[in-house]
Amino acid sequence: MERKTAILITLSSTEKPITSSELASVIDVSSRTVREEIKLLNEDLKAHGASIQSQIGKGYQLAVQNADAFKQYIQSLRSAEEPAVNLPSNPNERQFYLLDLFLHSHHSFKLDDLSEQLHVSRSTLQTDLKAVREKLRAYSLEIISRPNYGIHLEGSELNRRFAISEYLFNHNEVGPNLVQLQQVSTMTGISENMLNKIWIILLEQIARNQIVLSDISLNNLFMHIVIAFRRIQDGYNINMFERDISDIKEQPEFFVAQKIVHQIESLLQIDFPKAEIAYIAIHLLGTKLVDPSQSHMNNVQTVVDPEIQTLIQRILRTLKEELSIDLLQDQELITSLGLHLKPAINRFRYQMNIRNPLLEDIKVNYPLAFEAGIIAAIVINQVLSVDIDENEVGYIALHIGAAIERNKEHQISKRCYIVCASGVGSSKLIQYKLQSEFKTELDILGTTELYRIHEIPYDQIDFLISAVPITDTLPVPVIEVNTIMSRYDLLRIEQYIKTEQKEWKSFIDAEHTFLNRDLSSKEEVFHFLVEKLSPLHRLSDHYISLLEEREAIAPTAYGNLVAVPHPITPHTEQTFLTFCTLAQPIEWGDKKVQFVCLLNVEKDSQEDLQLLYEVLGKIVNTPAVVQKLIQCTSYSSFNNVIQSLIS
Repeated sequence: MERKTAILITLSSTEKPITSSELASVIDVSSRTVREEIKLLNEDLKAHGASIQSQIGKGYQLAVQNADAFKQYIQSLRSAEEPAVNLPSNPNERQFYLLDLFLHSHHSFKLDDLSEQLHVSRSTLQTDLKAVREKLRAYSLEIISRPNYGIHLEGSELNRRFAISEYLFNHNEVGPNLVQLQQVSTMTGISENMLNKIWIILLEQIARNQIVLSDISLNNLFMHIVIAFRRIQDGYNINMFERDISDIKEQPEFFVAQKIVHQIESLLQIDFPKAEIAYIAIHLLGTKLVDPSQSHMNNVQTVVDPEIQTLIQRILRTLKEELSIDLLQDQELITSLGLHLKPAINRFRYQMNIRNPLLEDIKVNYPLAFEAGIIAAIVINQVLSVDIDENEVGYIALHIGAAIERNKEHQISKRCYIVCASGVGSSKLIQYKLQSEFKTELDILGTTELYRIHEIPYDQIDFLISAVPITDTLPVPVIEVNTIMSRYDLLRIEQYIKTEQKEWKSFIDAEHTFLNRDLSSKEEVFHFLVEKLSPLHRLSDHYISLLEEREAIAPTAYGNLVAVPHPITPHTEQTFLTFCTLAQPIEWGDKKVQFVCLLNVEKDSQEDLQLLYEVLGKIVNTPAVVQKLIQCTSYSSFNNVIQSLIS
């Protein structure tokens, strides 16, 4: 997409002003280039019913005076950008083109031929190939170069299909009415009418055999079958050991797979080999859900296999030890996680991939749950000796995240007693006012008179609220208020209840903040931070390896130029944050990063990390805040931005 079109679409997608820095990060150019493009755009827009207005200190905002004229202008821009022969015109399109080429071909290509074909330089092509190699490596596929022959793709047929499913098809929607059938039809050679008939076959067989699938799982099965058709038609079959096929043939899901395949073979006039039927059966094994009507939360033993229960208990104990998340008594979590893991183990054993369209949202919005999911994946690997990718981690995190939210509902931030000398009426007035103001944030254990204050269970409360002066020395703080409580009284109580700002201040200081550093890679950032932190903290000798180990499971770049690297489990003697902003964005996995927050958690700590992750989540989700932090040149200005976010 041309820059001017990208700018207009970005501006028209929001009602708030957007700074040149924010626009620059979206379209991957400099702020200066954005300003120049906007200047040229305004000249064009004069005749097309719109203008881009600049608001000092806020940014740019699109103003449309004539909607029809502006719409025609956008359409004309898009038409002008469409290449005459549908050749890819930007890095993303070229990478998609190369992925399609290598995944569907088994012969070699010469770099000069590809360069000429794509109308790009050899160096540009090499850059695109580097990105393609990274994507394919996740599926154990390698682009190999042979002198005088060129480059070709090596890897198993099954892994090719997984990569085709991941990178060449749109998974954002579910079902034949929502999946981009035109794209699927073009790439598989199956008409849209036939694709709809395949979908109907799946629905009928699943219903007839009482198999319950999630929408995403059903869509994965659908995509598996249409990709299998294309690959079988091209002469490429998957292989499976005969002993594995024999094991699968004994499962009832194999007979369902046979029925599905029999109907599809008649429809498409093609024969599916036995191994292909077995893999369809594995999809059913790997995605089958227990009927929710059979899931009784009070009878976990009848729903979850004993070995899965043991595995879950080990996961929950580890979460309590490493992250201080105590979910050991959450029967709803134990059941839901058990129902999820039982079919998932089949996917692990047969290396069946499952795509998680919610992955990025989970990582950004539930970072603590995602970290818990990673620890769960490590425990599963220790017990079952299987590697779990971040898509599956995301699904596990969903279950844990729901449990964390349930747990928060039952948690009371603070507990108190009310002391009042004016009788029951006045003490109840204070009690009802506090309950109305703070709801579940404050648990009032009772009310009492002044002469009975020594009978109060001080070991069960955090502070006293008293409408009379108390001269005695007590083991908890006393907040003195008026019987008719004022806003000032409520604010003073709030200081004891909502301690986020106070707690966050303890994690931010000048010696852990490094601004506008000229570092060009993730590795340089790690070495720089370790060099700065080593005199201040006792870091492990292999601390950088601990950071890289976490990155290998799932990159800690969350989008919006932010990365939050950290070891998988606590390794330091205290909890602290280290901030580092960069002069220029750097590559971090598949994202760009300019704001780094290194998180370290105290070993054997009982701290609640939810607060830390919630505020980090606010940063990740607020582009304007990230831009302000990146532009800070002093610690005081940096600290002011952070405090404004959490106050």
